[in-house]
Amino acid sequence: MVAENKRQYPRFDSLNLSYICLDENGTLVRQSMGRTLNVSQSGICLETYFEIDPKFMLSLTLALEEDLVDIRGRIIFCRPGTRENFETGVEFVEVDEKSGLVLEKFIRLFKEYEVEQENK
Repeated sequence: MVAENKRQYPRFDSLNLSYICLDENGTLVRQSMGRTLNVSQSGICLETYFEIDPKFMLSLTLALEEDLVDIRGRIIFCRPGTRENFETGVEFVEVDEKSGLVLEKFIRLFKEYEVEQENK
């Protein structure tokens, strides 16, 4: 028997994702969480807690339900955000077939979340 969902609002834990920042040698520089500001098949804009140098790469981990995939990307820009955070643009560079399917699902959920927020 499945319990009835009594939450007032749906949860979108997947809109926040973890990432690893790597230098040009592939050495770990920092690991953190970011909030998705926008996303497409070719890239993502994250709200990050620190400035990321464009010479670094990111390894992003998307977790949706039972799926967990890593996608690598290069920093296109990093600029001050509206709060004390930064807006970091990432272009995806390595997306295999499985990761692409999970990314498509992530994009659909993000769009649903945006529409829901606009209707509040």
